Amino acid sequence: MLQLIDSLNENVSKGMPCHRTFWVAVLFALISWLGFGCGFERAYGSVSGFGKTKDGKEVKLFTLKNKRGTTAKITNYGAILTELWVRDKHGKMADVVLGFDNVADYEKNSPYFGAIIGRYANRIAHGECTIDGKKYTFAKNDRDSSTLHGGLKGFDKRVWNEGPVESKDGQSIRFTYTSADMEEGFPGRLDVAVRYTLTEDDAIKIDYEAHCDKTTIINLTNHSYFNLSGSSETNILDHILTVNADQYTPVNGKLIPKGVIEPVKGTPFDFRKPTAIGERIKQVEPGYDINYVLNQKSPGELCHAATVSDPKSGRILEVYTTEPGLQFYSGQWLDLPVDGVTGPYKKYDGFCLEAQHYPDSPHHQNFPSVVYKPEQRYKQTTIYKFLAQ
Repeated sequence: MLQLIDSLNENVSKGMPCHRTFWVAVLFALISWLGFGCGFERAYGSVSGFGKTKDGKEVKLFTLKNKRGTTAKITNYGAILTELWVRDKHGKMADVVLGFDNVADYEKNSPYFGAIIGRYANRIAHGECTIDGKKYTFAKNDRDSSTLHGGLKGFDKRVWNEGPVESKDGQSIRFTYTSADMEEGFPGRLDVAVRYTLTEDDAIKIDYEAHCDKTTIINLTNHSYFNLSGSSETNILDHILTVNADQYTPVNGKLIPKGVIEPVKGTPFDFRKPTAIGERIKQVEPGYDINYVLNQKSPGELCHAATVSDPKSGRILEVYTTEPGLQFYSGQWLDLPVDGVTGPYKKYDGFCLEAQHYPDSPHHQNFPSVVYKPEQRYKQTTIYKFLAQ
């Protein structure tokens, strides 16, 4: 390096105020810049444009890739997982999540495809609740009777900030968003960080953190729709599901929990043994949209939540989470006017396994609490791991 500096000095015209120390500074700045760029590349592979939002904000698409070729694409609009390419039992790659290839379709047509949901995932009855002795009201954006997935413009419809993070587990990217005090009616300024990591053993690991300057409620999740066949021509009714839960939270006709926790035994919600999703679906017409109480040894423990397999492709999805609940949705309301990445999406073309706290928890003291005070931090981890056999 010193020889290079001397050579540069020799070629500087005598009138220029450039010295050895100047070139050292230049070179170290260059090395730092290159090193930062290389770190960026290692962190998330590549970045490309994903279009502009209706209000003119530029949106990006980030690609994570491991040594096996497994590839995840994530956009900073809604921190959405747009594509996830994994191998089947023959080594053939296919996209196993539902999504679009541009931000405009997400704005117009998306039923929360692959998004980070907040401030409160799932439903809050009557669009209101009491926090720290004060009543707060929210938009009733579900059946005109409850608040769903954070209201009219939840975290899924926000442009997040992004940055690379070094991870020994694989390529990783971190998204951050600050939700203003009273945004969508929720109290306090909430700072949220979500990190996606694609591991070398074909898992998508999602780490969540949040902190608020006022007492508030927090319930975050990822709303990916999976189809392990990798084709929109095949629905998910033949997928085999196992859920590690002996109990669930029954709901009323508006999908609000009744406030009780009951055994799944003897009900069509019993997936303790491997069962085809479509085997009993007519008993719960039009489909499943239910929260399971996971068999967790202790609160916050990372536990096995569910396993899904597609007999034809041989793909297997295992779900692990630190959350107490798992919402299983069988995609019965899918019917979109535009095609997604893998084609048109119709009823039962995808399923969701949303790790979260229970729906409507603010109204049920017997449910795990979703109330966080300023001195508390919200944390959770959910892992979607893929196999083929």
